[in-house]
Amino acid sequence: MATDDEAPSGDIRVLLVLDLVLSLVFSVGAVYALDLAGIGEYTWRNVALATLFLAVVTYVAVLRE
Repeated sequence: MATDDEAPSGDIRVLLVLDLVLSLVFSVGAVYALDLAGIGEYTWRNVALATLFLAVVTYVAVLRE
């Protein structure tokens, strides 16, 4: 049981999967919106790059101590 000074920690694998899934969902929407605006092109390569970027940024921001 965690005390008041300790934050409960989850399984890192679950956190990584959630990070990737949520980053993918957001990236699909963002790349699609950019395609509608004529700023970018909707390709799976762009979605994958956006997902990777968001996942890394989120991982660094959350696990920064």
